[in-house]
Amino acid sequence: MGKILGAIAVAALCSMADAATFGFDDVIARAEQLAKRPYKPLAEIPKFMRDLSFIDYQNIRFDPTKSLWRDSGSKFQVMLVAPGLYYTHPVSINVVDARGATPVPFRKADFTFTDSALEKRVPADLGLAGFKLTYPFNRDEQNQFLVFAGASYFRGVGRQNTFGISARGVAIDTGLPSGEKFPSFTEFWLVRPGAEADEMTLYGLLDGASLAGAYEFIVRPGNRTRLRVRAVLIPREGIAQLGVAPLTSMFYYGSNTARPAGEWRRQVHDSDGLLIHDGATGEWLWRPLINPTNLQMDAFRVTKLAGFGLMQRDVEFVDYQDLAAQYQQRPSAWVQPRGEWADGEVMLVQLPTPNETHDNIVAFWRPAERAQAGRRIDLAYELYYGRAEIAAEPVGQAVNTFVGDGNRPGGGTAEGAYRLLVDFAAGPLEHLSPRAAVVSRVTPLEGTQLLEQFAEYNAALGAWRLSVLARPAQGQPLALRGYLAKDNDALTETWTYRLPAQNDIVGGR
Repeated sequence: MGKILGAIAVAALCSMADAATFGFDDVIARAEQLAKRPYKPLAEIPKFMRDLSFIDYQNIRFDPTKSLWRDSGSKFQVMLVAPGLYYTHPVSINVVDARGATPVPFRKADFTFTDSALEKRVPADLGLAGFKLTYPFNRDEQNQFLVFAGASYFRGVGRQNTFGISARGVAIDTGLPSGEKFPSFTEFWLVRPGAEADEMTLYGLLDGASLAGAYEFIVRPGNRTRLRVRAVLIPREGIAQLGVAPLTSMFYYGSNTARPAGEWRRQVHDSDGLLIHDGATGEWLWRPLINPTNLQMDAFRVTKLAGFGLMQRDVEFVDYQDLAAQYQQRPSAWVQPRGEWADGEVMLVQLPTPNETHDNIVAFWRPAERAQAGRRIDLAYELYYGRAEIAAEPVGQAVNTFVGDGNRPGGGTAEGAYRLLVDFAAGPLEHLSPRAAVVSRVTPLEGTQLLEQFAEYNAALGAWRLSVLARPAQGQPLALRGYLAKDNDALTETWTYRLPAQNDIVGGR
């Protein structure tokens, strides 16, 4: 028995050694070679596949019984994604194991087709668009938790989530008049994990007109799913606005906006705010999202970035009343730098959207120093998917933001003003008496006039409510920041809000 166990151990070590013959350095070398050559776009799939309707594409399904590693005993399995509709370019996928790096082929037999006529037209060499990783969140049932498909997008969830927000490898010129560029992952290497492994490693090769790059992802699924990311970027050209660790989400409307005509649901969004942690000052900053009339881009200067993310704080069914979409289960995403990043800003880009089918929110880190052609950029960070608690914020948090007319009963008697109500809960607020001497600290910005501010205990929620009456300057946005304090000590994060002059609350659209 001992000899058998010894042989197994030796075999395992050999497997690890063989797998180690391909690693991150190999991907970096390929990215460096790519960056030296002119960019060559990926070949497109046939036009009839690009023109598929959403329903037709959804009816092409991967057969889970054909998942990679299904018969190996591994907790991790791999489902493959077919090209079509939004996924217009095939990518290369490889498995790294004891045999080295082996390509994964496209096989029509691995997919089921509702439309037999379409199945006949699909070429045998169509290729693959990406992959889905599965893991047994619920005992022996395999659950999808991470998807890489389309440009440099990847989506993840924690154990309690359904898919929503996306991350990207990089963002190029997002929100600029020159137009955004979308590099793509062109090749992946999936390192086969052991049978008992709770984390796995994968590599990605990125290519685009502006840069090439190499990525390492060490993935650990759970209540909070963690991706430990290393990236090496080599620009082919100067980049006006490089977006690091970008997050992409959707905000249609929420408690701090008007409800569109005809909508019965209380809110519709994948994320409801941007959270930033400044490691130098200790400040936590919260910006509720909006669906603006025109593109809005905000920059948040941070002395030392400790983290940022797009969060979903409204996590009760009553917030949405949508049995199909289940927005209350959408994950938050939190980026935490490893090592000290260079000076820069957290950028928030908010685009107008007429419905919930478009991602209109992007957040990313923009280095102060412009990316230059040929100058290598090394980055490392951790990305978490899960409930909003993944940020581990220790102070009171803004759980509600309500905005209304400040010149009507219940709002006030100030023409052209807005009434804002912000409920703060958790952190040190949980231990305060309802009679505690909590005070508000509100600062008006961009010419906004502060007419009234006060704090009071909200017994219905067991929270503290900040009430503000403010009037923006003529033709200017309403801009404020505020927090709650006691004995000159901040009790909460800093809530900051910016509402454009043309809006759906008082300004009209």
